[in-house]
Amino acid sequence: MRTVHILIFVASILMLSSCVSTKQFTDVQDKLKSATQENEVLKQSNMRLETANRELESANRQLTERNKDLNAQLEEALYNLNAQKQKYAGLEIDMQNLNRQLDILKTGSTSEIELLMEELQAARRDLNLREDRLREAEKELEDRNARLIELQEVLAQKDQAVKDLREKVMRALTGFTDNGLTVHEKNGKVYVSMDEKLLFKTGQWAVDPNGQKALRDLSKLLAENPDINIMVEGHTDDVPMRGSGEVKDNWDLSVMRATAVTKILTQNPQLDPERIIAAGRSEYVPLVPEKTPEARQMNRRTEIILTPKLDELLEILESN
Repeated sequence: MRTVHILIFVASILMLSSCVSTKQFTDVQDKLKSATQENEVLKQSNMRLETANRELESANRQLTERNKDLNAQLEEALYNLNAQKQKYAGLEIDMQNLNRQLDILKTGSTSEIELLMEELQAARRDLNLREDRLREAEKELEDRNARLIELQEVLAQKDQAVKDLREKVMRALTGFTDNGLTVHEKNGKVYVSMDEKLLFKTGQWAVDPNGQKALRDLSKLLAENPDINIMVEGHTDDVPMRGSGEVKDNWDLSVMRATAVTKILTQNPQLDPERIIAAGRSEYVPLVPEKTPEARQMNRRTEIILTPKLDELLEILESN
């Protein structure tokens, strides 16, 4: 605002310069120069004030944070002080009891001393009993921890065995994975799922030649891994089957298909038949619940479920 006044004043002087003397003009120039210098000084002073204000704000924030830290330290110190007071109070009570017992020993009668000794002996017996129980509990806890560690190691070994088995099955059946065969791992088991089109004609239970080859390749792998239990499950869709011969319904069809697959697997003399269970699940364990032709085709399948033997794991659980 001061600068504006100066400019107006100068403009007025310029307009009247024709009738102003040289001395007056010089005075005006001096005043203008002085006003300009004063304005520059004010600007610099304002900049210094702004810088100082920012520094003060930064210092204020630091002081605020420091104050928070000091308050937290004070609260912690007060908490520790109260804890020490409580501990000291407990020690005072113990000291009073000891002094009372000492007074009894100094001034009491023989019967009082004997009574006190009995109390002390009873307290010692109780303490010894508690120590014995504590040692037993610690020993039991150590044993349980050792069994838990052993159990965890066995579970880790079983999990790794399942992963290794899945990789082996994938390699052994590589040529069939794009022809209706899938291999996946679930709940600690390896599932080899074969579509109906790979194994059977619709409504039939005789295994196609291509499916027989896949089963023979799988049987070689299973024979080389005797620590694997095998479950063969037959599954159908929900379309009722009404036959008049050996197979009358979906239950019969699922069982016959599972049995047919099992018989081909056990043609390998190196594969122990005792390791295999054949089961029919009919339509009651579908992969997808929809009633479309595509969904029903997915549900018509045979699953070979491979599970590592858990004898070692069961022994550990029984020991617990």
